[in-house]
Amino acid sequence: MNVKVYNQDGKEVGKVTLKPEVFGVEPSESLVHQYVVNYLARQRQGTAKTKQRSEVRGGGRKPYRQKGTGRARAGTIRSPLWRGGGTVFGPQPRSYGSKLPKKMKRKVFQSIFSDKAQSKSIKVLDKISFDEPKTKAMVNMLANLGLENKKCLVLDEGKNDNLVMSCQNLQRTKYTRASLANGYDLINADVLIMTKAGLDKVQEVFV
Repeated sequence: MNVKVYNQDGKEVGKVTLKPEVFGVEPSESLVHQYVVNYLARQRQGTAKTKQRSEVRGGGRKPYRQKGTGRARAGTIRSPLWRGGGTVFGPQPRSYGSKLPKKMKRKVFQSIFSDKAQSKSIKVLDKISFDEPKTKAMVNMLANLGLENKKCLVLDEGKNDNLVMSCQNLQRTKYTRASLANGYDLINADVLIMTKAGLDKVQEVFV
């Protein structure tokens, strides 16, 4: 599959071929769904904690004698049956995510990239270079590409501080290094804006 390459002014400057191993596979909706569910589960803090009976302070002494009081026998005031006692089966710190095999993750990313390619939601730029970090420069570039009203994910590779800072104040635009992209951000974006360096890295990492 061939796609056009643009410059920052929105003018076509060439074409590039997308690897079919990354951009030409049959998307697997079930795998992508499993990945997203796992990703969102991993965003949960998992820090909820209640004290079990062994962790509650006090309760070392038997509260009253065993027989003769007319009340049920009790060995500690920290019993789960008592007010202020321990909690039975309460929440404990944990991770809500699960492990996904590497081959499955690779298939997920290939599915996402292939779906974006089939829907023509990929823009390839020769490079993105700003003289200084300016949000307006990024806005102008998006306008030149006709993407001012789209949610965009910019994939680049290498150090580009001006580009990173130019994207920070834009709610609909997010920057990430191509090798560190996560599937949720890829799905959430309407359009993927990739530099040639970012595209090369994607085709190297996710092949």
